Amino acid sequence: MPKWLKDAIFYEIYPQSFYDSNGDGIGDIQGIIQKLDYVKQLGCNAIWLNPVFDSPFKDAGYDVRNYKKVAPRYGTNADLIELLNVAHKKKIRIILDLVPGHTSDTHPWFKQAKSAKENKLSNRYIFTKCVWDAPPEYRMMCGLCERDGNYMVNYFSSQPALNYGFAEITHPEWQLPMDHPDCKATVEALKDVMRFWLDQGADGFRVDMADSLVKNDDTKEPTATIWADIRKMLDTEYPDAALVAEWCNPPVAINKGGFHCDFYLDHMGNGYNTLFRAGDWGTKAFFNKNGEGNIKAFTDEYVPNYNSTKDNGYISFLTCNHDTPRMTAYLDEEAIKISYATIFTLPGVPFLYYGDEIGMRYLKGLTSVEGGYSRTGSRSPMQWCKGKNFGFSESDTTYIPVDPDENAPTVENQRRKKNSIYRVVKDVIKLRKKYPQLGAEGDFEVMYAEENSFPFVYKRENFVIFVNPLNRVVDVKFEYEVKNSIYQIGEYVQSWEKMTLSPQSFIIVEV
Repeated sequence: MPKWLKDAIFYEIYPQSFYDSNGDGIGDIQGIIQKLDYVKQLGCNAIWLNPVFDSPFKDAGYDVRNYKKVAPRYGTNADLIELLNVAHKKKIRIILDLVPGHTSDTHPWFKQAKSAKENKLSNRYIFTKCVWDAPPEYRMMCGLCERDGNYMVNYFSSQPALNYGFAEITHPEWQLPMDHPDCKATVEALKDVMRFWLDQGADGFRVDMADSLVKNDDTKEPTATIWADIRKMLDTEYPDAALVAEWCNPPVAINKGGFHCDFYLDHMGNGYNTLFRAGDWGTKAFFNKNGEGNIKAFTDEYVPNYNSTKDNGYISFLTCNHDTPRMTAYLDEEAIKISYATIFTLPGVPFLYYGDEIGMRYLKGLTSVEGGYSRTGSRSPMQWCKGKNFGFSESDTTYIPVDPDENAPTVENQRRKKNSIYRVVKDVIKLRKKYPQLGAEGDFEVMYAEENSFPFVYKRENFVIFVNPLNRVVDVKFEYEVKNSIYQIGEYVQSWEKMTLSPQSFIIVEV
């Protein structure tokens, strides 16, 4: 386990929307370099950098054309290496986004694989035996190649699935087992890409769609065996490199796959969803002040997963990411403050999405940009200050339109605002660093989490955290002696064996 992960607080940067240094309307690597001090001042000491590799950008860079080349719109390989070096001097780690399950259909591997003439890469992707063979249970692209066969995609038509083999062979005429030499070669090609960037100074990888490698893999354990093998490579050759999964299945991803962290993602009806986004635009979310949320839906799922994985890795909470609507689409400002305060005081390694710290809005109704569709509204340019494009770019047009509200939050105005989301994020991160008990590995115990009831109370060693999302006062039984109040959003009163919490409050006390 990389020792630095225990104290890591990640900041996710969507590069094309962060800061434009050359005035072309698209964020770039030099722009990120210029803003590293901002990331550090916020309290984050690690960055997850969304894909910056060469791509036709049909899916915003998640359709990679060349894993070893930086896309020209972001800069050059030398720029990325400079970013890594400058960040390290500032004691900031950077993990890159790795897309292992598919490539762009313009990748040289795919161009060779789709050739009618058999070659060494014919099995790098998954093709049926003939163009008339298109089993409906698979997502296939038909009749697009000179090769007599249809190819499987991971999602978009421009993302042909790499061939890691099949856990269950249902069509032996074209499906290969995982131990086939050509499937093993795909794994080795992935390791080669990882070694390339680790040798340049990258601190690890966030792995996109980490569970998508092996096909016909219901348990996902066959896919986990591939990652366990890759983890062995890292432990031997790059023991300080971190491996973070986009999986949302910690017992498999962490315990079996060897990932150091697994994202707790927003899937419909899962524990994370019930906290922040459940119901019609959050009406049944636990953090919604209307009181229709159910904390048990979260704790019943999270606590067993936490207990089964805490000795092997970390479950990572996200404020949001580039794939989901920002919390501003669901919750009011006070609810967002206590949501983020909760995220940063739970165990594991937290991730803060760019702009969430200032309360950037989710922009509904934007025309899709580079395959973003509904996700486009969470990818708008960072809002630095008042003025043209909120300080993001001097260009007359930007990659994605900026927030049309001239009074939209900016780093500049949120820094000045006394009780802003920015202030809460910065203060709670500072607390997390000051008190290891509130960090990645401090003990965690649920003290109060009842069905359709409030508040949520949990203990981190000698600290007790009270979370009242409701727009009314609530009481909870509490028999401990409070030594100190460590942090407060709102107010509390302790009386005989009872704690009374003000509306929409978040309280940390030492006992």
